Amino acid sequence: MLGILFSIICILSFVWSIFAGTTADMAAAVLDGAGRAVEVTLSLIGVMSLWSGVMEVLREAGGIGLLAKLLRPAARFLFPTASRTGKGLDAAVACIAANLLGIGNAATPLGIEAIREMQDGSDIASDDAVMLTVLNTASFSLLPTTVIALRRAAGASLLFELLPAVWMCSGVGTLCAVGTVKLLCAIGGKKHG
Repeated sequence: MLGILFSIICILSFVWSIFAGTTADMAAAVLDGAGRAVEVTLSLIGVMSLWSGVMEVLREAGGIGLLAKLLRPAARFLFPTASRTGKGLDAAVACIAANLLGIGNAATPLGIEAIREMQDGSDIASDDAVMLTVLNTASFSLLPTTVIALRRAAGASLLFELLPAVWMCSGVGTLCAVGTVKLLCAIGGKKHG
């Protein structure tokens, strides 16, 4: 659906530029934008590679297991079934840790692994899988690494002044998301129970 909407916007922009007589300006803007996109992408590769590697080293060294033990009280609340069975809990905690560091790209494969383990072959999303998906989307971030890298690539001189706003917004968003999932799971459990 988004692809169709984006295509319509592009076509309308091109038609508008013909009628407005700004086709040359539009072509220049498209080429400049494409070049800038490549530059930003290349500047992010280093940051993403670094943090993905850090997460993998932590995982291999047992740091994620230690983090899972530290987060066990929160994990019991957020993922009650995975806490009982142990299926997907370590990957879910690693996913949350990656989001805390602001590296959503590293969190995605961990989240997929956790959900596969939590689902255990079922076609219907479990409450734990829904919670992890929502947490991965809301993603409270202590250090928004990707945002900082993007600001640096854009030439910002002050990179960390946005941290209080990020903490407040991502914290409120995460609390609202967790509350909503817990409420809807409770309502769904009563309907099926």
